Amino acid sequence: MYAIVKVGGKQYRVEKGDSLLVDRMPEDEGAKVVLEPLLFAPDGKDEPVFGGDDLGKVKVEAKITGHERGPKIHVLKFKPKRGYKRRQGHRSELTRLEIGDIGMGGGKPAAAEKAATAKKPAAAPKPAAAKEPATAKEPATAKPATAKPATAKKPAAKKPAAAKKPATAKKPATEPKPPKEEPDGS
Repeated sequence: MYAIVKVGGKQYRVEKGDSLLVDRMPEDEGAKVVLEPLLFAPDGKDEPVFGGDDLGKVKVEAKITGHERGPKIHVLKFKPKRGYKRRQGHRSELTRLEIGDIGMGGGKPAAAEKAATAKKPAAAPKPAAAKEPATAKEPATAKPATAKPATAKKPAAKKPAAAKKPATAKKPATEPKPPKEEPDGS
């Protein structure tokens, strides 16, 4: 019998008595935790459980046996001929779990199940609000009295027009030069 469980965003295949190293969990040493099952494969002729209500009944218990740190990983960035070198190290924070009980036992007791599924009496429908007939003055499609009255909008404030400068004749950046006269060689 084994189960596939999800712990810290990763999936692990576990059996009863396995020791498992996962990402750090916030619980203290000695605490019991219930892991989220994704698949349960029982012994014998029973079919594996993949989802639905049956997977909700599967219970995978584990005990936290200790918190550890993983091996140090060295990271080196280097670019030759540029004088660029960066060294960095990293150690993961880990938790060791001892898998305890795996089985179908996470369901509700039979008495609680019957009480939950018992039909509750239907609530009495609320009486509909009495509608007043429309008077001859107001049309049938008039808005209800609770609507806000329309308010007159103020015209948008206009900015004063900028004073225009009198147009002046623009001089060209460079004045055209008179054509050069060539000396007559006659």
